[in-house]
Amino acid sequence: IAGTDNEISDEEQGYDLDLFCIPKHYAADLEKVYIPHGLILDRTERLAREIMKEMGGHHIVALCVLKGGYKFFADLLDYIKALNRNSDRSIPMTVDFIRLKSYCNDQSTGEIKVIGGDDLSTLTGKVRIDIIDTGKTMKTLLELLKQYNPKMVKVASLLVKRTPRSVGYRPDFVGFEVPDKFVVGYALDYNEYFRDLNHICVISETGKEKYKA
Repeated sequence: IAGTDNEISDEEQGYDLDLFCIPKHYAADLEKVYIPHGLILDRTERLAREIMKEMGGHHIVALCVLKGGYKFFADLLDYIKALNRNSDRSIPMTVDFIRLKSYCNDQSTGEIKVIGGDDLSTLTGKVRIDIIDTGKTMKTLLELLKQYNPKMVKVASLLVKRTPRSVGYRPDFVGFEVPDKFVVGYALDYNEYFRDLNHICVISETGKEKYKA
């Protein structure tokens, strides 16, 4: 990791697969382990602390963007709940979910489809933290959520990519800033595969072809 504390440099090659426990059915489909599971958890714990510090005593509605955000969401909330239990100050929190789809194979379609989720009118007048995977759908999602007049919106994203396709939006809480690589694992998928991988990995060309839609 180079640059800022959470920035992974373009030169970072990742780690050899044989240093980690990788499911055998994915062994030929990955190039490298890019962010090991333990590092993800440590960074997520630190983000939970930063969120608690900034949110004060506001009631939080934590909104998970499915499916890619579910692991980060669950782990982040576990750390927030631990802080609620073990510190002098705690934050009331409820949970909601929304499902979006924007990818086919490794390319963004440019269209954001809301294909699931509960009645978001319950979010009116509350503070919300949105949990997303890479931030690519954020601009559209924020426009959608404005309709419900939340008191405040804070965005937590595990990954933000350095890419010329970026709209320039930066989340309030960022796990890692990464190069423009297509990564999978830790609930991030390629056509629904690799969600069952603990580490964040770089998919190989073999893997892209094997699981192509």
